[in-house]
Parts: sequence; structure tokens; C-alpha cells
Amino acid sequence: MTAPLVVHHLGISQSERIVWLCEELEIPYELKVYQRDPVTRLAPAEYKALHPMGVAPVITDAGRTLGESGAIVDYIIGRYGQGRLAVAADQPNYADYVFWLHFANGSFVATEMLGLVANALGVPADHPGRGFMNARSERVYDMVEQRLGETQYFAGDALTAADIMMVFALTTMRMFTPKDLSGFPNILAYLQRIGARPAYRRAMEKGDPGLPPLLT
Repeated sequence: MTAPLVVHHLGISQSERIVWLCEELEIPYELKVYQRDPVTRLAPAEYKALHPMGVAPVITDAGRTLGESGAIVDYIIGRYGQGRLAVAADQPNYADYVFWLHFANGSFVATEMLGLVANALGVPADHPGRGFMNARSERVYDMVEQRLGETQYFAGDALTAADIMMVFALTTMRMFTPKDLSGFPNILAYLQRIGARPAYRRAMEKGDPGLPPLLT
């Protein structure tokens, strides 16, 4: 019987998070993979037609269509995960969980997207705006490095949905906005822990077969 939950994965995109989440939760789902346009590197028309925003990720489930990484993560955990990979509000690490869950797209990916757009527009390296963007990006990486020197995972000693959200920005996002991690040993050690997870390896191979995860 076909799983009601369909994950629409756009190659090399934030929708890898949702594939990984489903693999970690070991829930039934159908995976549909879409390739980027070879010239524009954007989503194909059939993917854009799935949701009014026209961007990844997107899921369909029981007649519903849902976008936005954080919303989809919350939805799947609540509907299919029985709360697994979330942190309850009465737990001492709840604030850490909520912060990093939302920091991923609210600050991290948003900051890196500034650089991506600036590059696409040909903004010169000496433009004053570059200094602002670079300083903001450095603050982000410094915060992440400090946190991963304190805990094994973003919310504490166990993997949670906060990690599901954060890893994309530390890995695949760097294919669009390159970042040398040699000066961030805690981040590198963390990525090795993530890369050793069977569910993560399965997700990456299913979503982007033949593309090695950017873990170094």
C-alpha cells in the first residue's frame, strides 16, 4: 500500500532534511525526486507547481500540501513521530531545542542567502554591504562552534529535530556559499558524528545518489 506521506525532494536542497527526518523516525513515506534545471540550476516547473512559493521542501499528505522546513518537521513529528526527536516543554533543554530549531533558517540560512544573492548580482568584494554580510556570517559560525564545544548535539546529548534543521546549513548549503571549516574543529567533529548515522547516510543516498555529503 502506498504511504500517504509524500516527500517531494528537490536535488541538492533543503528538502534533504525531510528525507533524513523520515529515515530517523523510520516511518513509511514515498519519495519523489526532482532534478534541478541543468542550465538555471533552479527547480523545474513541475516542482514549482507543487506549492505557491515554488521552493523546497514540499510534502503532500492526505490531500494536504505543506511547505517550509520547520513547519514540515513539526508536522511530521507531531503526526507520525509521536513526539520523537522533539524536546518537551518541561525539559531543561527545551529552550536550547527551540532556539536552534528556529535559528537554522531564521538566522543561519538567511545569512548565507545574503551572500548567495550578492554573488548572483555581482556585488563587488569591496562593497560596504559585503562587510556586514561577512561579519554576520562569522558570528553565526562562531556561535555554532561554541555550542558544539559544549554539547554533542544542538539541544544536548541526543540528536533532535534541531540537528535535522541545522545540518543542511553546515553541509549542502556550502555548495552554494563555500565555507572553509578548517578553523572550526567542533563543527567538523559534529559532522563526522552526523555522517556516521545510518539514517543520515540512507537519506543522502536516496535523495542525492552519488553526491557525497559535504562533511569536511
